[in-house]
Amino acid sequence: MAGKSKSTKQSKQTLSGSELIVLELQEIHSAESQLARVLPRLAKAVESDTLREMIEERLVEGETLIADVESALEELEASPGRKKNVAAEGLINDAREHVQEIAAGPALDAVLIGAIQKTEHYCIAAWGTVRALAQANGLKDAVKAMERALKEGKAYDERLTQLAEKEVTPALLALESQDASDSDELEDDVPSGARRSRKSNSERRVQS
Repeated sequence: MAGKSKSTKQSKQTLSGSELIVLELQEIHSAESQLARVLPRLAKAVESDTLREMIEERLVEGETLIADVESALEELEASPGRKKNVAAEGLINDAREHVQEIAAGPALDAVLIGAIQKTEHYCIAAWGTVRALAQANGLKDAVKAMERALKEGKAYDERLTQLAEKEVTPALLALESQDASDSDELEDDVPSGARRSRKSNSERRVQS
């Protein structure tokens, strides 16, 4: 009879307000650092020049935010730490996989807009949390940094939506329409006798 394994009960931490802010800032720092590594790859993969410019713009905004987060952590006598933000990692990996699996063109652009927006929504939630905590603890510089990030992030998200609606989705639909038209033209180029023979063969296969 196998011996009973001893149950190990991990003790839970009790965090102060400032410690919670540090934890949240470290999560933001990790998310932005991971984004900074993948955004250049996304910029190279997209077809839309506007989308490429927006991705590059987000990279610059992220660099500013990382500097602000590091300043806030220094004020709290803390460091960014090495713990990886696994929630952001999952969202970023989705975008990376899309680049590997989908050919360049409107379809990839559309999917990447969605992936970037999902990540941005996560970031907006994190920034809002830190802003509220910083306000409660009187950390004016951190509040200012998060308010700027929130303003830029929400505007960026809206611009991505507009880009999808006005440029990328219409381009995708136009491509699908062109593909359908090309298919019809190829069908028209087939001699009528060959089409009848092909149809007859198809009907015989169904009957059998």
